[in-house]
Amino acid sequence: MKRPLILITPGDPAGIGPEVIRLALASPELPTHCDYLLLESTACIEPGKPTRESAQSALDALEESARRLAAAEADAVVTGPVSKESLQAIGFAYPGQTEFFCDRLGAGEVTMCLSGDHLTVALVTIHIPVADVAKSLSVESIVRAGRHLADFMRRRLHRRPNIAVCGLNPHAGENGAFGDEEGRIISPAIVELQSTDIADFSGPHVPDAIFRDAVEGRYDAVLCMYHDQGLIPLKLLDFDNAVNITLGLPRPRLSPDHGTAFSIAGKNLANPSSMLRALQLAADMVAGTL
Repeated sequence: MKRPLILITPGDPAGIGPEVIRLALASPELPTHCDYLLLESTACIEPGKPTRESAQSALDALEESARRLAAAEADAVVTGPVSKESLQAIGFAYPGQTEFFCDRLGAGEVTMCLSGDHLTVALVTIHIPVADVAKSLSVESIVRAGRHLADFMRRRLHRRPNIAVCGLNPHAGENGAFGDEEGRIISPAIVELQSTDIADFSGPHVPDAIFRDAVEGRYDAVLCMYHDQGLIPLKLLDFDNAVNITLGLPRPRLSPDHGTAFSIAGKNLANPSSMLRALQLAADMVAGTL
């Protein structure tokens, strides 16, 4: 049988991407049932000093990985960290890599999910200003993200997952005293999700307490309304081991949940744990064991 192929993009080669990839690929914990192909940069780059050339190299690797995935020449991709600012300076038209792969692979709607040792979260809205979050929420967007998260967790746990849905406002709106999004948008979405029978959904839960309940095992995952609502608790608890998974793509795309860390690039200080976890999870996904 043909062995699954996982592509790896180096991210911005001036960052820690190449270093953590090298360490992860050398780890004895790397799954051996897959082949790995690093789309290496040929640019002459000095660690810690990003340039237009390093940004172009990162973009070229992204484009090549998307082309190979779309052509079914690879089974998954794990992407190294990029500098969004540097990419956008050379014409990158997307808020992040998540939106890039959604467009290139024709996925329509995708959901950003992040998972670590203690917590798994999915985000209804991603890279938008906080001022735009409330008006960007809809019953449809919450249901879409909830379905993606439920499908992922069912495959991962091999059972029906228990998913908490966050409110948006302080105290989950306090019955309308601090906002009406819970009653007007979030609760109807939860009712619709409950009717699908794909997971046990509950909420809207108070955002300042629900993550503690999830960490203590009362919930398998938390569906969050916006980027920092989910990423602040996740990075507080799981910064070194969290993985970013784009749910809803025809083929898996994952990445470590950290940035380029230009300040420590080339100093042998970078922790490869998140990159290794991303490769391990990608291997599970393409093998059908998740």
